[in-house]
Amino acid sequence: MTETPAARDEDRDIVIRVRGLTNRFGEQLVHEDLELDVRRGEIYGVVGGSGTGKSVLMRSIIGLQRPEEGEIDVFGVPMLSASERELQAVRKRWGILFQGAALFSTLTVAENVEVPLREFYPRLSERLLDEIAAYKIVMVGLSPEAGPKYPAELSGGMRKRAGIARALALDPELLFLDEPTAGLDPIGAAAFDNLVVELRDRLGLTVFLITHDLDTLYTICDRVAVLADRKVVAVGTIPELLALDHPWIQEYFRGPRGRAAEEAVEEAEARAEAAEAAEGGAEG
Repeated sequence: MTETPAARDEDRDIVIRVRGLTNRFGEQLVHEDLELDVRRGEIYGVVGGSGTGKSVLMRSIIGLQRPEEGEIDVFGVPMLSASERELQAVRKRWGILFQGAALFSTLTVAENVEVPLREFYPRLSERLLDEIAAYKIVMVGLSPEAGPKYPAELSGGMRKRAGIARALALDPELLFLDEPTAGLDPIGAAAFDNLVVELRDRLGLTVFLITHDLDTLYTICDRVAVLADRKVVAVGTIPELLALDHPWIQEYFRGPRGRAAEEAVEEAEARAEAAEAAEGGAEG
C-alpha cells in the first residue's frame, strides 16, 4: 500500500502509539489487544472504571510494567526492543507526575526538582541546579519561598505543583499525569487544570492524563480514551463520546456528576461569550 503525504504527516504527529497491548497478572487479564494513538500537542485523557488498568497502561508506556504482548512506540522509538541508550534518550523527553505527587519526603522542594537533573546531567554545577529548580518552582505558580520547604510543609495543591515542577525539570515534550486532581478541593482542582492547559500552550507539551475527574475531562481534554472490556473501546471529544450507546460511557457521562460537569462548562462558555461581547461593544 502506498503511503500518502497526509498519512506520513499524521504518523509524524503521533507521539505515543500502542498496538496489541496485553497485560496479565496471574490469571487476571487486564488488557487484551489494546490500541491507542496520542497526537502531538493534545491533552489526551484516559478514563475507565475501577480495575480497568489505567495506571497499568501508563506504567507500560513508560517502562515500569513489561507487557505480555504488544508494541509501544514513543517518539517513534520501539520501547520494548530499544537499547538502554535509546531508552535514556526518550526518558529525557518526558516528565511524570505520579499519584499523590510522589515527592521524596526527606528532600526539599528544590532538591526534589533537582533529582532528574542530577540523574541525567551529573556534571551541572550546584549553582545552575539551584537556578533551574528556582525557575521551575515559579513556573508552576509556587512562590520562591516554597523551594527550601519540605513536602510535609505544603498543602495538597502545592505538593501537586511541586511534582509538576519536578516533571518539567528536563524541559520535556511529553507529560504523564496520573490522577493529578485527586484529593484536591474543587477550587484547587480547577486551578490545577488551568495550570496544565497554560503549560501545554506555553511549552508546546503533549499531555497523557489519567483521571476520573469529570470536570477535568470536560474542561481541558482535547480527546478522551475510554477503557472498558480490557481495551480502549472509544476515543473522541466529549460530544463524540456522548453520541455512543456504550452502557458504561452513558452511565458515566450522563450520570448526575456528568450532567453537573457539562452544565458547569456550558455556563463558563456562556459567561466567556458574554464578556467577549461586552468587551467588543465597549471598543465600538
